[in-house]
Amino acid sequence: MTRSIGDFIRGLPKAELHVHHVGSASPRIVQELAARHPGTVPADLDDLRRFYEFRDFAHFIEVYLAVVALVRTPEDIRYLTYEIAREMATEQQLRYAELTCTPFTSVRPDDDTRGMPIEAYSEALEDARVAAERDFGLVLRWIYDIPGEFGQLGADHTLEYALRHPTEGLVGFGLGGPEIGVPRPQFQPHFDAARAAGLHCVPHAGETTGPQTIWDALRLLGAERIGHGTSAAQDPELLAHLAATGVPLEVCPSSNIATRAVATLAEHPIRAFRDAGVTISIGSDDPPMFGTTLNREYEVAADLLGLDEAGVAELARTSVRVSFAPEDVRSRVLGEIDAYAAG
Repeated sequence: MTRSIGDFIRGLPKAELHVHHVGSASPRIVQELAARHPGTVPADLDDLRRFYEFRDFAHFIEVYLAVVALVRTPEDIRYLTYEIAREMATEQQLRYAELTCTPFTSVRPDDDTRGMPIEAYSEALEDARVAAERDFGLVLRWIYDIPGEFGQLGADHTLEYALRHPTEGLVGFGLGGPEIGVPRPQFQPHFDAARAAGLHCVPHAGETTGPQTIWDALRLLGAERIGHGTSAAQDPELLAHLAATGVPLEVCPSSNIATRAVATLAEHPIRAFRDAGVTISIGSDDPPMFGTTLNREYEVAADLLGLDEAGVAELARTSVRVSFAPEDVRSRVLGEIDAYAAG
């Protein structure tokens, strides 16, 4: 019996480079956190699933902030991280993932009534990372991102966490949150300092703003990968630059539809990226909150790009190649992809 492309994708070993820590909490995980901190979200799993059903971007923000409010202690951080890893490994066949973490929203130095010490946050992340690799064979690494909506305050503290309290798994420095009204040039000193400390620079750019935001991320922030980069398709010179330099775009199709960055999947610029020779890595962004999975994003990409099994396997290899994984991990995962694709 001939297997479908969906069946092939479900068993394909993969790496993911654009996925958010809190945004990966499934209803099952949130139910446990809600039991620890009752009264903030529905405690019944069926009610939680209905709460999670994506309605619009405002609803996504509501769900995201509700989950952030449930992550209050180091024990919550460890549980959330370990259980995310369990689902990544067992349901998505992930072998390596770079989780974008926003320590500022858990440490909250701007609010004495909330938050935990950065040392406790870091220790909880690392404890979960080690356990996930031991128990699930999933290698995790961290990208600490600036929450753009907090401006210089969030940037200063995130840089401090990255430089003064680095964890063994920390590999990157990012920038997330809203783009409109949050110009990238203001964060140049922070990215310069992160890069000088040996961290890779991976800001979001061009998701809900134009190509200039991407140019700023490249020229001023030293971006080695671009989160989303959706509007790059509007600028042929930018597409040519991305293709020539090999700077990848982390493409998350369902997220782009959910946030209204792109009107329909048929209009998604992923084909323009491919045709221009731009390197593409497929990500899921905030998968449970957008009603998707990494497997689903691969299916969407395969459909939009007209890929067969060989093409999908090459898409998976690309994510491994442009990751910041240790060389031995990169070689091992590429070997697993090759063996699986060979049947």
